Amino acid sequence: MKRRDRVIKAFNFEEADRVPMDLGGMRSTSISCFQYSALRRYLGLEERLPLIYDDFQMLAIPEPDVLDALDCDVVFVDGKYSNAFDERHKFRYYDFNGRLPAMVGRPDSYSVLENGTIVKNGKSMPTGSTVFDDPHGGNIFDLDNIYKEPLSELREKLERQRLDDAAIEKLALMCRNVREATDRAVFLTDFEIPLEFVGGIANGAMLCLLEPGYIKDYHEMKAEYYARQMERVVKAIRGSADLVLSGNQDLGTQNTTIVSPDVADELFMPYFKIVNDAAHAADPGIRTFLHSCGAIYDIIDSVVDAGFDILNPVQWCAGGHSYKEWKDRARNRLVLWGGGVDSQHTLPLGTVEEIKRQVSEVVPYMKKDGGFVFCNIHNLTAEVIPEKIKAIYDTAKIS
Repeated sequence: MKRRDRVIKAFNFEEADRVPMDLGGMRSTSISCFQYSALRRYLGLEERLPLIYDDFQMLAIPEPDVLDALDCDVVFVDGKYSNAFDERHKFRYYDFNGRLPAMVGRPDSYSVLENGTIVKNGKSMPTGSTVFDDPHGGNIFDLDNIYKEPLSELREKLERQRLDDAAIEKLALMCRNVREATDRAVFLTDFEIPLEFVGGIANGAMLCLLEPGYIKDYHEMKAEYYARQMERVVKAIRGSADLVLSGNQDLGTQNTTIVSPDVADELFMPYFKIVNDAAHAADPGIRTFLHSCGAIYDIIDSVVDAGFDILNPVQWCAGGHSYKEWKDRARNRLVLWGGGVDSQHTLPLGTVEEIKRQVSEVVPYMKKDGGFVFCNIHNLTAEVIPEKIKAIYDTAKIS
């Protein structure tokens, strides 16, 4: 069976010869650059430095030979890179102050402080860290000065971001080249509607309660803009991509949703639906993908109603609901992408045998009736050793 066909069967809620699997289909199912070279060595592959395509999360591109070795079924296109073929010519050497020999897009974009902290665009990676971070985690909050982005400024920003015909054709050509280069499913990851919490999670959540009218106007403006752009993009890539990232907003904490389900239904989901409807109208065969971390079990029905076909990362270890409950709620209505192993406890802290045992329990239940693509709940972080990485894929494949 072709790898792409395996994924399409999952989309159609049909079972394939084995569960379809993903590593790096999008930037929350990828691998830390701090483990990438070690993984290549463990798999017996040619020594290569990691290609860091996300230097906020410090993620490496999982290259085709790694996907082959782990038998994965998905590749990405993000408008700049793909992992369907060799992209090494787009990168330059940088060693992160002696910490990590790697390849990056722009070595001159980093600076090093006296204490060894590496800085880029206001974000920093101290010597003991394996990711970059913003001050206050990017969520500065001042109750006396709730931040509101003026809608006139938002409109001007959206107009500046509008893709012209040449940019869309360039993307379409890249998708066609990827389709010709691989039998894997093609995931376009660069055109989601970011219905973010304005000014950060705390600030934006407060605005949802204090000024819901402003949030509606803000999200309506964004949704209308992204719907027009999504329609143009999806028409251009029709036949060359299988799924598109149409929503990317964390709505859950470790225990519950960030805002109540009622607030999510009123202020977020109708605007996601505008964009998803535009994507499906442009290509009825395209699947739309929501990335939303945390304990969002209580809004799974709303995710379906908003027109999403796929939900990621399936963080069932948050919120008190088991993977069986997530599957039963989504069955035959929503594809679950991820959730193959508990990323907060079993994967980082368990033994290889404990990891295999959990994967062998989770996968048979999740893949029943299709609608499941296997991967970790989130990225494979820097503490997850290669032996564990290979174990989860080997076990999923035979489960």
